[in-house]
Amino acid sequence: MYAICFFRNRCTRRFLAAAGLLAASMLACAAETKLSSVDPRWRDSFAAFDAADRRKAVPPGGVIFVGSSSIRLWDGLEQQFGDTVLLKRGFGGSQLSDCAAYLDRLVVAYEPRLVVLYAGDNDIAAGRTPQEVLQSYLRFIEGVHRTLPRTRIAYISVKPSPARVALLPQIRETNALIRRRAATDERLDYIDVFTPMLSAQLQPRPELFRSDGLHLDEDGYALWRSIIATHLR
Repeated sequence: MYAICFFRNRCTRRFLAAAGLLAASMLACAAETKLSSVDPRWRDSFAAFDAADRRKAVPPGGVIFVGSSSIRLWDGLEQQFGDTVLLKRGFGGSQLSDCAAYLDRLVVAYEPRLVVLYAGDNDIAAGRTPQEVLQSYLRFIEGVHRTLPRTRIAYISVKPSPARVALLPQIRETNALIRRRAATDERLDYIDVFTPMLSAQLQPRPELFRSDGLHLDEDGYALWRSIIATHLR
């Protein structure tokens, strides 16, 4: 009898071990398949997002910051707004059209109460018109509200950067178009960082930027934090 029980227990352990390996393999394959649909430029970023989700489950009803490198490079963002449940999902070099293309993975999967979006800067630099950026914004908000109709979306205006000072007319027009659209829906918000980032001469303030004249330094992020905090409340 002892020998039979020992044999059965050993077989059970082997079966459970094999089942565990099979489940792990299936999860790995599923993750790889999921990543295969992502543009190669951002697979590392999305793989990091997936790994973070596996380490810690994200509760619904939180706040997600989504967008390009201005979000990705914001060190300590998750801890800078008190007890608000924050998630950072920025991928450098992305355009607003990319955020709209991947919104299921960036937003919908987490069921947030609020999305804070910064994108459009790279779209304009790539030659897209303000109207085209607006269309990407519309695809983004309509895609989110199709599944999450109660979720608020706060758009951070395109910033005025010293490196892109020649694009200020297009940036102003883009911000105006999105601001007008946001004003038509109580679920939408427009956060103006453009105006406070201009000098008295209506030029970008270099002290808010790193040496590249494009990405924010600590003072730039401190300014953003002070402005955005009032919208989170």
